[in-house]
Amino acid sequence: MNKENKLNSKGGLTDLIKYMKKHAIYLVLALLFAIGGSIITVYGPEKLSEITDLITQGIMTGIDMDKIYEVGIFMAILYAISIVLSYLQSFIMATITQTTTKKLRSDITEKINKLSLKYYDKTTVGDTLSRVTNDVDTIGQTLNQSMVALVSGVSLFLGSLFMMVKTNVILSITAIVATVIGFILMILIVSKSQKFFQRQQNLLGKINGHIEEVYTGHSVIKVYNAQEKVNNEFKVINDELRDSAWKSQFISGLMMPLMSFIGNFGYVAVCVVGAILTFNDKISFGVIVAFMMYIRFFTQPLAQFAQAATSLQSTSAACKRVFEFLKEEMEEESHKNVSLEKIEGHVNFENVKFGYDEDKLIIKDFSANIKAGQKVAIVGPTGAGKTTLVNLLMKFYDVSSGSIKIDNVPISNLSREKVHDLFCMVLQDTWLFEGTIRDNIAYNKENVSQSIIVAACKAVGIDHFIRTLPHGYDTILDDNTNLSAGQKQLITIARAMVKNDPLLILDEATSSVDTRTEILIQEAMDKLTVGRTSFVIAHRLSTIKNADVILVMKDGDIIESGNHNELLMAKGFYAELYNSQFEKAS
Repeated sequence: MNKENKLNSKGGLTDLIKYMKKHAIYLVLALLFAIGGSIITVYGPEKLSEITDLITQGIMTGIDMDKIYEVGIFMAILYAISIVLSYLQSFIMATITQTTTKKLRSDITEKINKLSLKYYDKTTVGDTLSRVTNDVDTIGQTLNQSMVALVSGVSLFLGSLFMMVKTNVILSITAIVATVIGFILMILIVSKSQKFFQRQQNLLGKINGHIEEVYTGHSVIKVYNAQEKVNNEFKVINDELRDSAWKSQFISGLMMPLMSFIGNFGYVAVCVVGAILTFNDKISFGVIVAFMMYIRFFTQPLAQFAQAATSLQSTSAACKRVFEFLKEEMEEESHKNVSLEKIEGHVNFENVKFGYDEDKLIIKDFSANIKAGQKVAIVGPTGAGKTTLVNLLMKFYDVSSGSIKIDNVPISNLSREKVHDLFCMVLQDTWLFEGTIRDNIAYNKENVSQSIIVAACKAVGIDHFIRTLPHGYDTILDDNTNLSAGQKQLITIARAMVKNDPLLILDEATSSVDTRTEILIQEAMDKLTVGRTSFVIAHRLSTIKNADVILVMKDGDIIESGNHNELLMAKGFYAELYNSQFEKAS
């Protein structure tokens, strides 16, 4: 195991131990119960040896059944206590495991919602989901199985070692020599397999990311006949995953048969040496019987160690990925207590500069003064920085320099949640979750009456369509419900109306629909913009003729501004864009 892998293994498991510190008392209790059960287990053979000697001695003179009965009852009570301890330990560990994995999933989900979009620019969705599912499940399985098995195995190993030495030193040395070989081989195997377990977990995330990407883009892949290409890409990742998984499982899989061989070798060694000692009247036959059990208790933990070592390697890799995600840097905003109570809707951009990469600016020096209630259209060629500007306004990203103010309050002084509470948003990509139409429209807004929902739907012209559905507003939107792109968009506009915030963003909301549907959506959006400061991003310039201010962007700067007629009369870049679209349309 190289130095980096050692650090990875220790780091992941150390983070898990710290994460579970509030369960420390219950963990100690479970471990004490496991140790108690192991002590009872290793004490049993001594009593079994006593019964054997009573039977052996009594063959000629008569067996003392009362004494055997007394020892048997004592052993039965001991083993009953062992069962109770085992049950309690299992119950505690199952509870701790499920509580911990539940909290891990909750913390990851909370982190997913709080991380800025910058993180997701460099990480696939599948890889993030793999941390919530595969990695957390791996941690849960290890907590529930391997941790206690490891502790009980250690206590069983040390307890049996103590009892063997106490019973007979020569037989103890015989057993230990036979078993030390197993330890050495096990350590060598574990050191070789760790890097493959780490690579296996990383590739699981990578293959999930690929599958998610292919699934969401299935129709595009079909249209471009790219099935062979994506299948080849999948095959490469799948082969790498199979290679790492095979190597990790094969190497770690050598441990179990190896431990079995060592255990059997120990049996043979103890039988041979024990027979010689018995023949020379050094020990009784009962000692050999006890040692046959001790050697099993002594070598059995080695198999548990082998299994636990395999499991812990997967877990250390999973822990590293989970806690690496949980440690992702996130701006601390608990100190930002500024609130905007009565919003008028003035928005100022002052010398804003921004780049997704620090050394490559997209917004170079953007300044604009938007008055309350104005409808502002942002136009420009692809890559001009239009959507980036909206992302900055919504505080999805932080500006590199300059400031954005709402009613003269810098949004840098507001928490992200408070900024988001100021905006309604309708995007090009409609997002509807599986649930009723009513729940989709009233999304995350409590105590919304049916009349408000219906009024919003009537305003956007979708109420009649919804009433034609089998269950009206209670119709479940899922894969079996066929809605057109325009109908989905109208539902999202109704959702924005119900949210009823003072600022509005429309990001190319009509770009994926036909002309007739565009007119319907445009009418709905016109109603939505009334009384709100609105920012409209549009490629179809015909949809923003009635905007109060049109900001023309190119290469991250405003090169023109004014209303539609003023910009056409200026015969500048906007006029070229508009006329080119008009010519194409004609």
